[in-house]
Order: sequence, then C-alpha cells, then structure tokens
Amino acid sequence: MNIDRARALIQVQLQFGSGYNRNAVRMILGEMQRTQGQQAVDGLIQEFDLEQHYGLRVGQILVVWGSEADYP
Repeated sequence: MNIDRARALIQVQLQFGSGYNRNAVRMILGEMQRTQGQQAVDGLIQEFDLEQHYGLRVGQILVVWGSEADYP
C-alpha cells in the first residue's frame, strides 16, 4: 500500500470515529508498517493526530496477524 492510499483510507475512517474504525486504522497502519516501515506509520499518526482520536502513539508497534510482521 502506498502512502497516498493509506491517507485516503484513514480520512474515511476518521469521519466515523467508532471502535470499529479504530481497528480499521490499526490495520491500515499495520500494513504500512510492514511495507513502508515505522517512520511512515509515525508520520501518519502525527499527520492525522491519531493519538488524540484513537490513542495510537508514535513508535507503537502494530501487529498484523498472519504475516511476517508478527511481533512477540
């Protein structure tokens, strides 16, 4: 997934703001972490103020289950 697609998807999720949308944003960020790295994820968290909206912090490792990005 590229950064522009991630931005568009996150913007849609922020319009709703429920717990389900938080999970969707976590999945988007997890995919970005896997393909683009933590720096891209941290940038998106700051850009969209995701700590305020969903409690997602800069530097937080997001787990994408069932992929090589699984962390202990």
